[in-house]
Amino acid sequence: MHPSNVGFHSSLPQARSSGRIRGVSGSVRFGFLALLATLFAGTGDLSAQAQPPFAMEYAAPGVTSYLADVPTPRDVMGVDIGERHIRPDEIVEYVRIVAEASDRVVMGNHGRTYQGRPLVHAIVTSPANHARLDEIRQANLRLSDDPGGVSDADLAGMPTIIYLGYSVHGNEASGSDAGILTLHHLAAGQGPGVEAMLENTVVLLDPSLNPDGRARFVNWVTGNRGRVPTVDSQDREHNEPWPNGRTNHYIFDLNRDWLPSQHPESQGRVELFHRWRPQLHTDFHEMGGGATFFFQPGVPSRDNPNTPQHTVDLTLEVARFHARNLDAIGELYYAQESFDDHYYGKGSTYPDVHGAVGILFEQASSRALRADTPLGILPYAETVRNQFATSLSTLQAGVELREQLLANQRRHYADIPAFVAATPTKGWLVSLEGDRTRGQELAQMLQRSRIRIHDLATSVERDGITFRPGEAFIVPLDQPQARLVNGAMERRTTFPDSLFYDVSTWTMTLAFGVPHAELTSVPSGLVGGELGEVALDGGEVRGGRTDYAYLMEWNRFYAPRALNRFLEAGILPRVTYRPFSIRTADGTVLEVERGSILIPVQYRLEGARYSPEDVHRLVQEAAREDHVVIHALDSGWPEGEVWPGGGATRVLDLPRVALLAGRGSAANAVGETWHLLNERMGIPVSLVDVADVAGADLSRYNTLVMAGNIGGLSEAATRSITEWVRGGGLLITTEGGVRWPMAQGLLAASVREAEVDLGTPNYAERGDRAGAQVIGGSIFQVELDPTHPIAFGYGATVPTFRAHNLYLEPLEDPGLTVGRYSPEPLLSGYIHEAQLPFLQGSASILAARAGQGRVVSFLDNPNFRAFWHGTNHLFLNAIFFGRGF
Repeated sequence: MHPSNVGFHSSLPQARSSGRIRGVSGSVRFGFLALLATLFAGTGDLSAQAQPPFAMEYAAPGVTSYLADVPTPRDVMGVDIGERHIRPDEIVEYVRIVAEASDRVVMGNHGRTYQGRPLVHAIVTSPANHARLDEIRQANLRLSDDPGGVSDADLAGMPTIIYLGYSVHGNEASGSDAGILTLHHLAAGQGPGVEAMLENTVVLLDPSLNPDGRARFVNWVTGNRGRVPTVDSQDREHNEPWPNGRTNHYIFDLNRDWLPSQHPESQGRVELFHRWRPQLHTDFHEMGGGATFFFQPGVPSRDNPNTPQHTVDLTLEVARFHARNLDAIGELYYAQESFDDHYYGKGSTYPDVHGAVGILFEQASSRALRADTPLGILPYAETVRNQFATSLSTLQAGVELREQLLANQRRHYADIPAFVAATPTKGWLVSLEGDRTRGQELAQMLQRSRIRIHDLATSVERDGITFRPGEAFIVPLDQPQARLVNGAMERRTTFPDSLFYDVSTWTMTLAFGVPHAELTSVPSGLVGGELGEVALDGGEVRGGRTDYAYLMEWNRFYAPRALNRFLEAGILPRVTYRPFSIRTADGTVLEVERGSILIPVQYRLEGARYSPEDVHRLVQEAAREDHVVIHALDSGWPEGEVWPGGGATRVLDLPRVALLAGRGSAANAVGETWHLLNERMGIPVSLVDVADVAGADLSRYNTLVMAGNIGGLSEAATRSITEWVRGGGLLITTEGGVRWPMAQGLLAASVREAEVDLGTPNYAERGDRAGAQVIGGSIFQVELDPTHPIAFGYGATVPTFRAHNLYLEPLEDPGLTVGRYSPEPLLSGYIHEAQLPFLQGSASILAARAGQGRVVSFLDNPNFRAFWHGTNHLFLNAIFFGRGF
């Protein structure tokens, strides 16, 4: 932040007429400003107006002029906002330059994307507020840390904290460009409206929530547009290639990752959110070109019950400000008829459970610079204008409703004791024994959202599990984040509505697959000290160095990464098929379970002997970096009758994985698979385009993955894959991908035909009746065959995530149905009673031979959204063990 003039001078661009836009005059005149001045008396005189540096005529209310020494977008990027899509690097540069030029703006950095792009934000407020910024922040934190200690008089002197977050979907680009315009407006605007905003708010302006996705989008539309843009929907500019710019580098929808926070973009913004704890939070989006403008609240019956009603009510009050700004420009809009505030992974819902008002904006998208829509020609500039108008209405609400917003957050946290008293479950116990890493990753996720977790002061037994101090933790409900704790951990099977915009449940103890128990009361003396920042640990080599063999337990999340480490080094480990007992180098008798990995030390490789010291170094590395437990063995002599050097173990080979990608594949499922294998497990993965399969050399791979539904394979490609599988390849499918091997005769499974019971509804009810029978995202119990290699390391049952209505009969041959849904399968979430009989006893995991090859099909999604750790190992077992059953 530099108050000095940095040498940028320009006159404002000439106002320009945009012509007739979708039935609304493009000449935007503010005859309504006298009304606004009355409505927003607290925001200053909004009859003042000026044209911002924008490619469309728009008289911004409450501003008389703009400071010439604050650079405009044209000064930095050579264009006015709305003339083209702005690149992520230009956004970063503009924020930096404005922060240097204006004493109202400070630039911050909250992380980097997978591709290394900086994640930046601007903190915008008056110079006087900047001088006491940390004091303001600390006072604001008291609303949640000590609500009883904040009086009404205190509220009267506090600014509203507003988080403006733009374009989490990278190809919904108008948000970010409106963010640039909003930054300039606040940094350079002169007039009573801007002054009121600066004095009464602290704005956290996050201009690009998904720079990697935006870069993919902007590079495409810019590279495929000539000097004169076309509105033709068949033009290349209008048709992004797979996977398009909506998602991040690994093809994840970042607007589903606020609570799970599995990705660097999410972790950075969640940290920023909790550093400030805003009262008002926006999330700018686009939808189909024929739509009007939506702002929240959403459908009232679909609000998350952990969100207090007073926050929902205040959301409607804030909505009136958006309506007035959109009325002024003749833009049609609606609320409460679609979308919802149910899933706390979304940017507009996560704030609600923190005492803030979260607002989703959705509007018609041009995607390209101009688009032909059912409502007429839609210029990109108009979509930017609409987002800018609602950015200003958000700021106006932040000023006018300042004390109500602050009081709402204070009430949210002051009412926590009553919420705790009324909630049946008082805490959750989580054991770290077994897969310690999964439990620790759950703990890290909770801590990122300011949820307190504690050690145990004493051992306790619940649900047949003993929870021990140091080997378990407790998440008490009685804490400031109680509503979020319950929202993250509860099992819920009854709902006021049967339709969901996203998933119906996400119970994190089930998702992470950890041993746990719910407490209806917390015994006195059970809760120990609060745990500090949890780090992954627990890896060790027991028994020291050996010249014979090591044995790695298969019960840690990153054990597959360690196994791949050994395989890539040229060592040929063996997997345990039959349990055995053996004495380790430290004298312990070890009961070795299926899936345990035997790592021989003395093994010839290409005529040379791999030294025991090299093997020991790799073992130490795996224990340190992959957090696995490895035992040294001095001898292969067993304690029982099963010999580890015989048929009890089998040699493993290095997986050479191809993942079908590109047009015809399910982008999100491909990204989930790619991320798990490559980013987390360090396994090289070849993304093979569906269109290129026919000419590809499949002999380079021993494993081929079809993640989700697959289409577009030519006859030649289908024949090539089929022959490859029958010749010895391993085909793995997930969810609807199972249809492909069935159609080719590679998997002899049959579909359970499930009918949708529409009853006798009238026309208006037909859609809702059908939608109510869709499994949109629920958790079910699957019974496993733990003797099968695909289920190595698991017990008799596992919670799985399902989001479709495809049901398969179990295979007739014994041992080929690895998993089937239990007779009472629903653990959490919604399923229509008419669909439940089709799910009960149906197949969940199938594994069969096809000629010399193998097919493994998961009917569920074992890698859902990167946080479903509990079933990841089923998929990874298929990768490493699927060629050997």
